[in-house]
Amino acid sequence: MSLRIVFMGTPDFAVPTLAEIVGQGHEVVAVYTRAPARRGRGLAEQPSPVHAMADRFGFPVFTPATLRDAEAAETFRSLSADVAVVVAYGMILPQDILDAPELGAINLHASLLPRWRGAAPIQRAIMAGDTETGVAVMKMEAGLDTGPVGMLECVAIGADETSGELHDRLSRLGADLLARALAALSRGALAFTPQAAEGVTYASKITNEEAQVDFSWPAQQVHNHVRGLSPFPGAFVLTDLGKGEERVKILRTARVDGNGEPGTLLDDQLTVACGEGAVRLLQLQRAGKAAVTAADFLNGVRLEKGVRLWKPAE
Repeated sequence: MSLRIVFMGTPDFAVPTLAEIVGQGHEVVAVYTRAPARRGRGLAEQPSPVHAMADRFGFPVFTPATLRDAEAAETFRSLSADVAVVVAYGMILPQDILDAPELGAINLHASLLPRWRGAAPIQRAIMAGDTETGVAVMKMEAGLDTGPVGMLECVAIGADETSGELHDRLSRLGADLLARALAALSRGALAFTPQAAEGVTYASKITNEEAQVDFSWPAQQVHNHVRGLSPFPGAFVLTDLGKGEERVKILRTARVDGNGEPGTLLDDQLTVACGEGAVRLLQLQRAGKAAVTAADFLNGVRLEKGVRLWKPAE
């Protein structure tokens, strides 16, 4: 049985789910997304990825600045949706919005709840060195990702997998899981189980300050930090490449044998000593330039064995 759905989402992660809902024959009565943002050269306003997809399908699109006033609630109720589907929307849903659809609101979340509730579950899972994660379909309630879980699917995290690569995998997996959840919901067969009280962790937004690499960490922690923040926002190091200190993003590394003073280059292949072990820098990006391989980076910068690429803050 097809459902009348209000879809609420914003970034690329949510696009496959919207496409899957359409493919399953459900009726999307409206799409809610964040308002167009100024991006790119010239800072022209650009619609969100979900907004662009909704326009392709010809769905009505709403971009309210808030959902917390009476007008927003009345507009939402007037859509007479069976269910709201929420995927990385980026706004808090007040209780009157959650209660408006007959079947409530369900959310696709990129973690094994209750681990990594919050804004950055994919990045936090990799940064913490988790070896598995997944996607969960949850019935929304007022708390932050606290609702009961209807379906969950687990996947292994590759030892060198970046957050960008895992994001794309989970986006596709989540679209399939959400479609199956809606099919079960339409039959009255989707049962929700309260989240466990143990094992709760929170995936707060990544701050600019914490993106900086600290080579006094063990090599595995440095490696996890880099891949967890790649490609966005990008782990970085402040270093002097001959023209004063500049910010260089490190987008990909490999763990290798080696030891020395943390932050010191151990060879001419960008192997850097860590507090324990070493990492080889494989992909880097200077400010205002494209990401390049280590070999291409060294074509433009002369760095010799023994150079301190990083120094601890004084």
